[in-house]
Amino acid sequence: MKVTPFIHDRFLLQSQTAVDLYEQFAAKEPIFDFHCHLPPEDIASNRRFNDLFEIWLEGDHYKWRAMRSNGVAETYCTGDAEPIEKFKAWAGTVPHTLRNPLYHWTHLELARYFEIHDLLSESTADAIWQRAGEQLQGESLTTHGILERFDVRVVCTTDDPVDDLRHHQKIATSGLSTQVLPAWRPDKAFAVDTPESFNGWVQRLEAATGSQIGSFEAFLVALEARLDFFHQQGCRLSDHGLSQCPKPFDDLSTVTSIYDAVRQGRAADEVSRNQFVGYLLTWLGQAYAKRGWTMQLHLGALRNNNRRLLSALGPDTGFDSIGDQPQGQALSAFLDGLDASDQLPKTILYNLNPADNYLFATMIGNFQDGTLAGKVQLGSGWWFLDQKEGMEWQMNALSNLGLLSRFVGMVTDSRSFMSYPRHEYFRRVLCNLIGQDVEQGLIPDDADLIGPMIRQICYGNADSYLGLNHLE
Repeated sequence: MKVTPFIHDRFLLQSQTAVDLYEQFAAKEPIFDFHCHLPPEDIASNRRFNDLFEIWLEGDHYKWRAMRSNGVAETYCTGDAEPIEKFKAWAGTVPHTLRNPLYHWTHLELARYFEIHDLLSESTADAIWQRAGEQLQGESLTTHGILERFDVRVVCTTDDPVDDLRHHQKIATSGLSTQVLPAWRPDKAFAVDTPESFNGWVQRLEAATGSQIGSFEAFLVALEARLDFFHQQGCRLSDHGLSQCPKPFDDLSTVTSIYDAVRQGRAADEVSRNQFVGYLLTWLGQAYAKRGWTMQLHLGALRNNNRRLLSALGPDTGFDSIGDQPQGQALSAFLDGLDASDQLPKTILYNLNPADNYLFATMIGNFQDGTLAGKVQLGSGWWFLDQKEGMEWQMNALSNLGLLSRFVGMVTDSRSFMSYPRHEYFRRVLCNLIGQDVEQGLIPDDADLIGPMIRQICYGNADSYLGLNHLE
């Protein structure tokens, strides 16, 4: 008797309508990955991964969190254990991740990258390590091979304003069919509450611009120069990771005093930091609008909760949570301030707290101006919400309060080259959701009506909204 593998053609598709929608309209769409954390140097070098640790576990704080919860020692997560021992520690954890999205992603990725359908566990770890390792020696699983294999048309990485973008310049002349572009992430420009970090970053900004930055005015001039440089390299998106959006603040003399104080080593308190961020983010929003960029705001994370392990391991190692900061009033005031002067750029809002789904879904409707369909977007389920339930919550909120048909769709938001099946995962969730509505008679059973919408959400909306695939 033939046993159906866990990852099969109807995976996540709970009706024949969902299957038909997925196969006809979603499965073959290309990928537009406009927000990720892939290392540009890995693409520039067409990196070949030696083993499953390098391609799958290296830097993956999702897996580290699960392993720690399973009682795995830190040496097998971020420590100095051998790669195969780290992989075996992960393999031993996987059976305990049932009902966690990691279980789905793990087996979807093994199936799509290696055609391995065995369930990962301690007993299968050695065989899977060997089979995957053999395939990693081929050209189809280098970084270029992966991007071409999954038909990734555009990738936008996450880049600091002081980056020289030399890896992007190398990629642009490599012949890679995927367009790889930088995205501007100036979070360190806001860190006036940590003078050592801020001043070290300003020194790097001075080196990048060849200028002395002794005043706040010079600081803005340097940022303007880097914005122009990024624009010349094809950048058309910014991104900001903030616990909450600041209220706009327009007192230049106060902000100048805050800047002067931090340059002298005096940390800004919470009020002063919020004033500085409110001023600078508004200034940046105006700069984005002038250049035709899209602004992304990732709001609601509570980062670096464990001080002991932050000190030992650094940030982005798996000690972040959903925050419960109030979001509505300040976000409204910020968007309204830009809109009032006709300087609100295209904007994508991502919330990390699911309690904010309806807040954000209604907020985007306040600032649509008729110049572009979906000018202000509710972004896809992000971080802790980029799983089946979180995706459904986000799409249901957008459907009920806005226009799902104008949604720009999924991003990987990942550091891993093994993450592209997450687009398939999202598309299956989308088609299952729509298929369920058809089966219940909530929307017409009309492929000519539904099919184009699904295609647009999977790829076309992002393509037309961002315009990155058509840069000259």
